[in-house]
Amino acid sequence: MTLRNRRTPFVLAVAAVLVLWTVPAAEASDCTKTSVGFVPINDLGTGFYLGQFQGGLYSGGANNPPAAHDQEGRTRAAAVQPLNTAGQPDPNGKIVLLSIGMSNTTQEFCSQGGGLPCNSWTFMGRAAASSQVDHAHLVIANGALGGQTAGTWDAPTDANYDRVRDTVLAPQGLSERQVQAVWIKVANAQPTVALPNANADAFALEASMGGIVRAVKVRYPNVKLAFFSSRIYAGYASSTLNPEPFAYESGFAVKFLIRAQIRQMMNGTIDPVAGDLNFNSAAPWLAWSSYLWADGLTPRSDGLIWHCSDLETDGTHPAQSGESKVGQLLLQFFLGSPYTAPWFHV
Repeated sequence: MTLRNRRTPFVLAVAAVLVLWTVPAAEASDCTKTSVGFVPINDLGTGFYLGQFQGGLYSGGANNPPAAHDQEGRTRAAAVQPLNTAGQPDPNGKIVLLSIGMSNTTQEFCSQGGGLPCNSWTFMGRAAASSQVDHAHLVIANGALGGQTAGTWDAPTDANYDRVRDTVLAPQGLSERQVQAVWIKVANAQPTVALPNANADAFALEASMGGIVRAVKVRYPNVKLAFFSSRIYAGYASSTLNPEPFAYESGFAVKFLIRAQIRQMMNGTIDPVAGDLNFNSAAPWLAWSSYLWADGLTPRSDGLIWHCSDLETDGTHPAQSGESKVGQLLLQFFLGSPYTAPWFHV
């Protein structure tokens, strides 16, 4: 999930914040909490969470976007092409897919410390070994870093963007103008208010993610697509770092955000929580990538479960087996989605 920065120089720049989010070593998982009784959003369908929040990753209980949003995503995927460092089309240029987020994000995408080489079981490690990935044109870059919660990404002047530019992109000969797709997985620290309260963390997270996609559009002017995942199961967590129901409800925050963009593009109304998400001006096109939450040992419809051993001893950050599960789910998504396959798959 979020909150520990692991052995990176960037800790010095944000130590005053991170110290509040460090997990005490004595805390341990509660492996008896093998279920919290929630239905995964992608299995909830037309049913309701708390009698108020309908399931489905998209509106109407559906797990696929409506036709107009779907077509826009396909059009944008087809328009992704190699760019040079000035952002101009160039057959010898690169397409950059960048991750944005926290410690869980970097662990699942590449490595705990955030840097190369990536662990072989993570998304980037799996992608590097796959003959199905377009290695000639695509560069996958890990911008995520421990401790970097949603509020550290929601303005274009946030230090994370300069860090990514200077320590992730530039050393690989890449520029911000070559970033055309992003994977975003973020959360807030120490949430205390659950749905359906009007000041619930899910709404605060939605607002932060709205700021993030607008910041992304400023920093990466050629970005076309932004893909979201919410958190994995946190029922085993025994601390207040980010337990249930907040991991589960982060899925609704993502749903609210994407729904806000779809509605704005249909009727022109800007959502008061998410803010301006016009994909022709303010933000990239938004969609789900892999939905990662399952109710502990209760199998999801596709069989996904989360063992206590899939998480570290804090019950919040993924262990190697958990990182591997997410890595595999992400690779399946990027290879197979109509919004990614045209530029990700050979």
